[in-house]
Amino acid sequence: MNRFESFLAQQFEGYMDYRHQLGYDTDNLRWALKTVDRYLLTQNAGPKDLTPAFFLSLQADLHTQNKSINRLLCCTRKLFEYLLRIEYCRDNPLRDIPWLPEENYIPFIFSPTQIDRLLDAVCRCLRKTSKYFLQDLGSYLAILLLARCGMRIYEPLRLKRHHFRADDDTLYIEKTKFKKDRLIPIPTAVAAEIANYLAVRRMLWGTDTNAYLLAMSKEKPFYDEFIRRRFHQAVGDIGLKCPRQTIGNTNIGAPVPHCLRHSFAVNTLKRIKAQGKSAQHALPVLAAYLGHSEYKHTAKYLKLFDAEHRHQLTNFINTQKHNP
Repeated sequence: MNRFESFLAQQFEGYMDYRHQLGYDTDNLRWALKTVDRYLLTQNAGPKDLTPAFFLSLQADLHTQNKSINRLLCCTRKLFEYLLRIEYCRDNPLRDIPWLPEENYIPFIFSPTQIDRLLDAVCRCLRKTSKYFLQDLGSYLAILLLARCGMRIYEPLRLKRHHFRADDDTLYIEKTKFKKDRLIPIPTAVAAEIANYLAVRRMLWGTDTNAYLLAMSKEKPFYDEFIRRRFHQAVGDIGLKCPRQTIGNTNIGAPVPHCLRHSFAVNTLKRIKAQGKSAQHALPVLAAYLGHSEYKHTAKYLKLFDAEHRHQLTNFINTQKHNP
């Protein structure tokens, strides 16, 4: 793991350890602190440079979305609150730096038909050789779980074999984004695919000592970049590849694996509404299934466009761009 290199390296590591001991996920925190660490190095900064003006310059030099900039500065602001408590410094230079206005974001939403086509495209790319077949079958199952169960991309990759309960078609997901465990029912067809995969794995590998449910090899689990490549290949194969677009203060997202989670939620709520039931009343159940810490994270899906409306919006925007 890369270490911090600026004069604040020791304080960064101490803060990371502090947050980890409190039970927080530190992946995003490390990203933010590494960004600050690099900026301190490039500016040859020392203790006297930790002023509001310095962090306003950092804010201006970050060429990314305002949402990401706000998240980075929020992490850094909390870092200095910690440094104040341990009496490393006397002031928080980020205390009065305002939030940047954040853009609206409309993710790519797959329709149920498009999801079926996507999964079929992944299946068609399965290599039949003994060297690659299990690897490709495992990546297909990872994408299947994203699409049919609304998982985050890292969740199926961290599953252990004992987390799959074939007797009642459930999966136990541990240590999610919000440090919540959850037990979810999965479609019977998905459970059958997992059971078939494990049976094929036992047949081809004989002794199977890999504890992971989805295994890249006899020794290793999958890494997410491998799954992303398979996903994007399938998206291109079915003609859905499109670039991210920015119109005014609205970002219209390109298809990425996390869009399968968004699509699962939107299509589930749409299906509930089509049955004459209240989508609002279904939010607590959907929130628990998705592993959200608060209902507000699930409620946002009530406002998202489904696949058809998003396609109409994109066509309208593109027409306006070419015919001003």
